[in-house]
Amino acid sequence: MKQITYEITQQYKEYLYNEEKSNATIEKYMRDIVAFKKWCGKKILSKKTVLEYKSYLIDNYAPASTNSMLSSLNSFFDYNRWYELKTKTLKIQRRIFASSETDISKNEYERLLVAARRKENRRLYYLMQTICSTGIRVSELRFITKEAVDSRQAVINLKGKMRVVILPNELCIALKKYISKEKIKSGPVFITKTGNPLNRSNIWRDMKKLCESAMISPKKVFPHNLRHLFAKTYYSLQKDIVRLADILGHSSINTTRIYTMENGEIHRRQIQSLGLVRLII
Repeated sequence: MKQITYEITQQYKEYLYNEEKSNATIEKYMRDIVAFKKWCGKKILSKKTVLEYKSYLIDNYAPASTNSMLSSLNSFFDYNRWYELKTKTLKIQRRIFASSETDISKNEYERLLVAARRKENRRLYYLMQTICSTGIRVSELRFITKEAVDSRQAVINLKGKMRVVILPNELCIALKKYISKEKIKSGPVFITKTGNPLNRSNIWRDMKKLCESAMISPKKVFPHNLRHLFAKTYYSLQKDIVRLADILGHSSINTTRIYTMENGEIHRRQIQSLGLVRLII
């Protein structure tokens, strides 16, 4: 009888590590597997059980989240050669516009900066500008080093992929002042008090503290949204999605399209501007 044991999950975790998956990806896969195991309880591990869990996810989570969790399980089943347990993910029609509930505007971004300055959080103030003016991922912040600022470009090397990120002149000037004030001699610019690079949870927590002061919904305030704002701003000016995909480090333009979607209200105005409706008097 198939069982999800501690030993099996640890072997799978080591497999993911050897496959050079990111720490965030490994944590996510393991979290999804543990959640499934907890949900199963004393149920027999079978295709019927997996389908029941799929129904549970559909009833309680958004389609994208459901597919993400099912993908984690399918990968785990593949590793253990439990092919008969694999299940199909949901078919989701690609959205053509973003949700205004989570979409952050340039004005809201500027309010976050003002809030950070008022709280005298210089590190967060410059960190947010670094992400938003370059489009880098949070996991790539550690490559923003004193040496990178001096050369005005950062070499990002993650998951076997390497790319060069250009740092705007204004950002370099600002970061040099910050580096000087913080007496950073070399290495990553954004570090903890113990000298370690900031992690995602540190940044997330600090940004959430700005919501009330900046009068912005917490749903909109998270590091990755700054990367989205960079992408939308760049695309609105350049209209070059291929170049944008290179800048963001995307291997597929389909991923980049998600970043360039306008929100629903802008989409509504675009449709209404077609002038194809006539009111009957």
